[in-house]
Amino acid sequence: MPKYYLAKAQLTELLDELGEGATLPAERELAERYGVARETLRLALRELLLEGRVRRQGRGTVVAGPKIEQPLALGSYTEGVRRQGHTPGRRLIGLERFAAADDDAARELGVERGDFVWHLERVLLVDDERVGLESTYAPVALLPRMDEDFDPAGSFYAYARDAGGLVSGGGEERIETVLATPREALLVGTPPALPMLLLHRRSWDAQGRPFERVRTLYRGDRFSFSTELRAGE
Repeated sequence: MPKYYLAKAQLTELLDELGEGATLPAERELAERYGVARETLRLALRELLLEGRVRRQGRGTVVAGPKIEQPLALGSYTEGVRRQGHTPGRRLIGLERFAAADDDAARELGVERGDFVWHLERVLLVDDERVGLESTYAPVALLPRMDEDFDPAGSFYAYARDAGGLVSGGGEERIETVLATPREALLVGTPPALPMLLLHRRSWDAQGRPFERVRTLYRGDRFSFSTELRAGE
């Protein structure tokens, strides 16, 4: 059995003993306790980090709680987090208006090339912990006052419904695994080597008009996704 795997098994037992939120002893102390080199111990801790069993907090490592499970369905991030008993939040990075620069972006949002669209970028929070980065694009024509009356900490879906009468009528979503760019890792507060879950979503209203295109990056150690499968007819 590889030494790091044995150390990982011993660390897993320690995590169960300590409980969620507890701080692990220093690496040097753990390496001495389990009789392994510090590099071997770091390899075991790295795997536990990728699996979401531990997380970095300041200069230390703490026992992580269960992953946040998000349904792959039309609905807001806010609603999904609240259903699991956590407090959702968002921190504004920027809200800007720019002209659609290419045909693909214009087509996905149902506008002409050169028409103005909003770009809203926010850090996603769960219980004040940074867990993701969300970029939302929306036609200015449908939400002309977004820079004046939108609450950056609130739900975009709720705002679109209340301010523009836009009720979701359908959408399409794609998910993949990526590594964050240095900028994204800095904003989310994760190491650049940590795998991330990237979701692309395009939604339209009840009349079939596209009203949002979203690119959301979630921490792979803090999130999982689920969907309901039904038998074909």
